[in-house]
Parts: sequence; structure tokens; C-alpha cells
Amino acid sequence: MKEPAVSADPTQVLAFETDCHIFDGCGFPAPGLHSFLFKPLLGDGDSNVYFNKPMLLALIGSVIVVGFFWAAFRKPKVVPGKLQMVAESGYDFIRRGVVYETIGKKEGEKYVPLVVSLFFFIWMMNLWSIVPVAQFPVTSIIAYPIVLAAIVYITWVSLTFKRHGFVGAFKNFSGYDKSLGAVLPLAMGIELLSNLIVRPFTHAVRLFANMFAGHTLLLLFTIASWYLLNGIGIAYAGVSFVMVIVMTAFELFIQALQAYVFVLLTCTFIQGALAEHH
Repeated sequence: MKEPAVSADPTQVLAFETDCHIFDGCGFPAPGLHSFLFKPLLGDGDSNVYFNKPMLLALIGSVIVVGFFWAAFRKPKVVPGKLQMVAESGYDFIRRGVVYETIGKKEGEKYVPLVVSLFFFIWMMNLWSIVPVAQFPVTSIIAYPIVLAAIVYITWVSLTFKRHGFVGAFKNFSGYDKSLGAVLPLAMGIELLSNLIVRPFTHAVRLFANMFAGHTLLLLFTIASWYLLNGIGIAYAGVSFVMVIVMTAFELFIQALQAYVFVLLTCTFIQGALAEHH
């Protein structure tokens, strides 16, 4: 009897044995939290230097996004080439379809670079999930969505104070409305909790949870395809492999959708900070 294939080492990326199949006496190596832990490429847990695979993917992804737009716009032409046309289409989609539609053209123009940068960075971090060799969405590590949500949160809160002053910002965050009468303190407490704590939390968790769940499902069907590849299990392995293809196509849609939702909410927050009445 083989021992269960799950490794005792919590830093192993994909804990399954390549020779482990159904009917071989080994248990199914289900993906779990260990699938999101990586051995450091540089340093270790006891040193001040620590650099692992998600950090490398985030760095490479940033270079790709910056490099793409730099190459597309370093020598802009009136009649754009293919690369410039693709970059302009992506930029214009976010500018007109998200920023202008949510904030308005006059107020929103100055926030276009921020929103475009967030969208393409998040999309690239999500796309790593289906890129061969990489095969890991960086945003499934919650630290990355938290930092991105924190950038939006700081922008939103500081903009609210700048536009409305301290008293106006407090009314903005608390939903102050004296017509509520006796329930006003309760309503204000709920609004403050919702706006200043729950809202940024859900902004980060929404992105993280979708990428975490999607990657887990891809791992589940990928490992199952290999695990079932034995005897009569081959028929089931084929079904599982079809599900890998289906889930990969579905992930492509979800990756772009989650980047879109993140920046759409970002624009909604900014619009709320700029609005006179709430």
C-alpha cells in the first residue's frame, strides 16, 4: 500500500506523486492550502530576504504591462499600427466604458491612468493562471488584492476629505440625514461601518475569492485527470480532462470580468467622493 500522496512539506507547490493513480492503493491528492504555498526562490523564512514564485510573476507581469504600453505609444502615429491599435482599444475601452460612464468625462479624465493601470495589472496577474509553466493567479494570494484595494481606499478617502472637508466627509461616510430622526445614530453607525470597513474588505476579498476558487477547481480537475489514468478509470480521466478545458475557458472570462468589476467599483467609490449629495 502506498502512503497518501499529500506531501508533509507545506511548501510543496503541487503535492501529488507522478506515479500515483487510482487502484494503486494511494489516496486522491486533493488540492488545498498547500497548493498556494511556494518554496522561496531567494532567501528563507528566517531571513530579511524572501522572494517566491508569485512575487516573480507579479514582477514579470508588471514589466509586461509597462513594456506593452511603452512599445505601443513610444512613437505614436496618426494612423496606428497593430500594436498601437490594440493598446488604444484597451485604453479607450476603460476610459469611455468605465471611467466616463461612472464618473463623467470632465471629472473622470484625471483618474483614467489610475483605472487603466489597475485593470491591466489585475488582468495580467489573473492571466498567469492559464499560462504554461506559470499556472498560478497572483491575485489568489490575498496580500495582492489587499494592497490594490488599499490604494483605492486611500485615494477615495483622501479625495473625499479634500473635496468636502472634515465635516462634509464625515457626513458623506456616515450618510447623515437629519430627517431620519431617532434612528439617525444607528443609521450613521451602520453606514460608517459599511463604508470604511466592509466596503474595502469586500473590494479585496471579491477578487481574491474568485481567483482562489477558480485556481482550486483547475487544480482539482487537472490532478483528477492524471489520478484516474489507470485501468477503467481512463474513461473518467477523459471526462475530467474535458472539464479542465471547459474550466480554462471559463477562467479566461472570469479573469477579465474580475479585473473589470474591480475597476468599476473603484470608479464608483471615486464618483461617490466627488458627488455633492449622497
